[in-house]
Amino acid sequence: MLSYVGRRLALAVGTVLAAVVISFLLVHATPGSPGAVVLGPSGTAAQIAAKNHELGWDRPLVVQFADYLGHLIRGDLGTSLIDGRSIAGDLGARLPVTASIAVLATLLSGVLGVVLGVTAAVRGGVLARVIGTGSGIALSLPAFWVGILFVYVLALQLGLLPATGYVPFTENPVGWLGSLLLPVLALTVGGAAIIARTAAAGMRDALAQEHIRTLRALGTPTWRIRYIHALRFASVPVVSVLGIQFIGLFGGSVIIENLFALPGLGQASQAAVSAHDFPALIGVVVVATVVVVVTNLLLDLVVAALDPKVRTA
Repeated sequence: MLSYVGRRLALAVGTVLAAVVISFLLVHATPGSPGAVVLGPSGTAAQIAAKNHELGWDRPLVVQFADYLGHLIRGDLGTSLIDGRSIAGDLGARLPVTASIAVLATLLSGVLGVVLGVTAAVRGGVLARVIGTGSGIALSLPAFWVGILFVYVLALQLGLLPATGYVPFTENPVGWLGSLLLPVLALTVGGAAIIARTAAAGMRDALAQEHIRTLRALGTPTWRIRYIHALRFASVPVVSVLGIQFIGLFGGSVIIENLFALPGLGQASQAAVSAHDFPALIGVVVVATVVVVVTNLLLDLVVAALDPKVRTA
């Protein structure tokens, strides 16, 4: 197990480093320069060149990268070219918003999806067909369209939830949950459908295993066979899909955050791209990559704990 963890850690560090290198090179390959961004359209060529020299943009690329990597190791992501704010501080304030949406949507998708999937596999018949058909319909609905529908029904028509905006948890925990509930529900519809299908297929496969038939022959209670032995066997693909789903929700939050006016990483990345704020853009990529890599690492460890065969793969 220790060697498995060591290999995964080495891969995680290599992935983060590769993401930093690629994003750094892409930013430098993009037309424009920090001097042009800072000075705007009114800046002359001489002024832009002077500003680039002041910012160190004209130094050798290797020197710039080494300097950036040194700051990055110390947790310094630089400052914004637009307003001079600390990028680390800004992204640190935005990270909980995106993480909260992704975590809550993943958990809710997991609970609803497992309940529906296990029910479909165990009960079968008409109920299984209804759940399967409903899952197919839910998968075909874009999250932003579901979000607009929820805003119209739950916020504008019924007035149950706020349509947009964000309330920090430290200010009002109830208001925080209320401000996140609509985007979380919008993301849960498709997510729960995926988990339901995965759980149903996993449970059907688990119930057909030889060791399950042996347990039945030994007189093991049905509930124990289904919800302990079979469910554990079926949990491996479910956990894998949940991890991938969290990564997708975390990295693809731009549309949902803009739809609900949430100050998360998705909104920050769009603002950085629109304003050509190079340091902020690299910072968003680095933070998102670290979160994805850590999630993948934890996912690998959980799957390895559930299925010992994975450790030797």
